[in-house]
Amino acid sequence: MDVADMTGKTVVITGGNSGIGLETAVALAQAGAKTVITARDRARGEAAVAQIRARSGRDDVDLVVFDLASIASIHEGAAAILARCDRIDVLVNNAGLVLSDRRETEDGFEATFGVNHLGPFVLTDLLLDRIKHSAPARIVNVASTAHKGARKGLDFDDLQSTRAYGGMQVYSKSKLANIYFTTELARRLEGSGVTVNCLHPGTVATGYGRDGDSKGFLAFGLKVIKPFVLSPAKGARTSVYLASSPDVAGVTGQYFVKDKVRKPSAAARDTEAAQRLWKRSEELVADKA
Repeated sequence: MDVADMTGKTVVITGGNSGIGLETAVALAQAGAKTVITARDRARGEAAVAQIRARSGRDDVDLVVFDLASIASIHEGAAAILARCDRIDVLVNNAGLVLSDRRETEDGFEATFGVNHLGPFVLTDLLLDRIKHSAPARIVNVASTAHKGARKGLDFDDLQSTRAYGGMQVYSKSKLANIYFTTELARRLEGSGVTVNCLHPGTVATGYGRDGDSKGFLAFGLKVIKPFVLSPAKGARTSVYLASSPDVAGVTGQYFVKDKVRKPSAAARDTEAAQRLWKRSEELVADKA
């Protein structure tokens, strides 16, 4: 893909050890960026760094290991990122998961909501001063068209899905939360020189369900659609575009599909809900550091 020159830029990509994240890292490293990927598994992360270096022809690729399912681990990871990066020009919140069964993080959050929303929420906050100081800078959040499955929005009385749990429904709500996060963060950063956008990458053949996270009907569905999905490299295109293209240098608070601004669902355009989720997220993580 055609990528703008990223020489002198530093990019941080969560979940950069596989799938869309890895392909995003390869493309931006090839374009000249200093690239830092995060992973929860050191062996997989190190293997990905070796692959990114080999494919991009650049040695300036680094790994930070931490778990988005742990607030304490996120704090450790953020500290490591800040120690290695005197600037952060682009943060790509790419990592995510989908689970067939309800699980909880070590902090007691429902895992899909915890990893897909609260993890990036905390990490971005911890890195935000460095990102602001690097302005013009960009934050890119990988959402999904799956957000449309949460037609009634979020149930603020049951964000942890304790009353009922369905893997895809909870995933859809977490992707709606990604859009709310994008909307509210963009509003809060107006005039700062930092843009915030989110995207649907397409239906992509990634590592979802690889580690037994998905089983039963959800696993069957993932297998059925596999022949029709995009490669991770194609799925990474919009992430790379938002991270690098001069065409979107001043664009913020938008939802993109195939490099174009698209209108998300009616529920996703609820700015009051976005502000409410921000406040509730702050309350949830306040005593977990």
